[in-house]
Amino acid sequence: MTPFFAFSLLALGQVALASQDAFETRCAQFAEKIDIPDVKVNFAQYVPGGTNLSLPDNAPSCGAASQSVTVDLCRVAMAVKTSNSSEITLEAWFPRKYTGRFLSTGNGGLSGCIQYYDLAYTAQLGFATVGANNGHNGTSGEPFYHHPEVLRDFAYRSIHTGVVIGKELTKKFYDEGFNKSYYLGCSTGGRQGWKSVQKYPNDFDGVVAGSPAINFVNLISWSARFYPITGPPSSDTYLTPAEWNVVHNEILRQCDTIDGAKDGLIEDPTLCYPILETLICAPNPSNATGCLTSAQVQTANKVFSPLYGINGTLLYPRMQPGSEDFASTIMYNGEPFPYSKDWFRYVVYNNPIWSGKDFNVKDAAAALAQNPYNIQTWEGDLSSFQKSGGKVLHYHGMQDQLITSEDSKLYYSHVADTMQLPPSQLDDFYRFFTVSGMAHCGGGDGAYGIGQGTATYAGSDPEDNVLMAMVKWVEQGVAPETIRGSKFADGPGTKIEYRRRHCRYPRRNIHVGPGPYTDENSWRCI
Repeated sequence: MTPFFAFSLLALGQVALASQDAFETRCAQFAEKIDIPDVKVNFAQYVPGGTNLSLPDNAPSCGAASQSVTVDLCRVAMAVKTSNSSEITLEAWFPRKYTGRFLSTGNGGLSGCIQYYDLAYTAQLGFATVGANNGHNGTSGEPFYHHPEVLRDFAYRSIHTGVVIGKELTKKFYDEGFNKSYYLGCSTGGRQGWKSVQKYPNDFDGVVAGSPAINFVNLISWSARFYPITGPPSSDTYLTPAEWNVVHNEILRQCDTIDGAKDGLIEDPTLCYPILETLICAPNPSNATGCLTSAQVQTANKVFSPLYGINGTLLYPRMQPGSEDFASTIMYNGEPFPYSKDWFRYVVYNNPIWSGKDFNVKDAAAALAQNPYNIQTWEGDLSSFQKSGGKVLHYHGMQDQLITSEDSKLYYSHVADTMQLPPSQLDDFYRFFTVSGMAHCGGGDGAYGIGQGTATYAGSDPEDNVLMAMVKWVEQGVAPETIRGSKFADGPGTKIEYRRRHCRYPRRNIHVGPGPYTDENSWRCI
């Protein structure tokens, strides 16, 4: 090695070390530079990549005592006052390898849980990222009890406040500030994304909203109605998970090949209206394990029916067929659905002993009449967001066991009707993708890995990553025609069995060959 070459390597190493020290020093000193009204900084902490970050203050019900962090970043934790009786806990994660993009994450259920896994995922992709606890800690709805300002945070204020503060902090931390602003969320996080589109159209340039809990109040009532349909496990109307599997297999027998392929999936559940009376056990059967009683079949038929209100108006569409195996242990398990029970206890009736066991459509009417802070999130006029130049990418799994995908289709129609725009024009700023074989926000029997989080990551190429597809749409003007999902052999991060391109609504996927269903080029959106 020549002396000059050795000197050059040493100099480069010193520059790298100096840069590293500069980033760490900036992080250590950053708390002192934050002087924003109603913001109390708890700490600013440098976190090196490869850390298993301990989260001792995270509520136990959030189920995350630690979080793996793969890249160097500066973690800033704050308490932000939102009213005289409410505040949010807000975190901002600033990665060393920054792309000039700001992003807000969302939440799930009724929860007050910062989704640290989304903070870690998006920071890994170079976004300056914020996440909040939605105005309360833990997964229970009890903090809403007689606390309207906490409820207001949950309905809309937490995300918007975090965005306002987060953007200001990003401009303070990075000399270049940020160029574009994004949102990534699913379930309640999907609803929060849509609330931002509807109420704060200038907050984001691009919104990725998955399996959204829009039509929120009616979703709560729809979830509450399953217990009165199934009854407790001792009831003749109840089905065990094994019996729901019998239903699932019969639905696949009748509907699987509608799309042209026998692959254990239903590409478009709106075409599937199974006749479940085929499952009724004949009198004195020699083997009753593959059949059901008439009462059980009636239960299944009711489960796959919409929820109508007192005057017969549609409140919420049916559960899509194909999700039975996933839904059986949570929606049809012989217990009132916990989120619905909490909502009626602590918001609708202010009655902590309301059990949910006698839920009926009068309860649904009471909840909808209340609709606090317009939490329904069902506005059909998106013209302000459209005029702002924003883009929204909406996706929903066709095996979703918690929020039926048919509600997303209903909302798409509502927007088209309200704005009087055909799909060809909606496509300019709003694209909705149906993902066969995806359960709620991820998981499922099919190619559900579209890069919506760490557990569904199959690369950062925009074709395989829904967030990076949004970045390409916003920054290059190239909108996704399809989103490609990966089917993992043994769960997230394992070998990819096959890929499938998922269609944008109202197109649907059909298998045309000549290859097998595992060949992505043998499918066509029509």
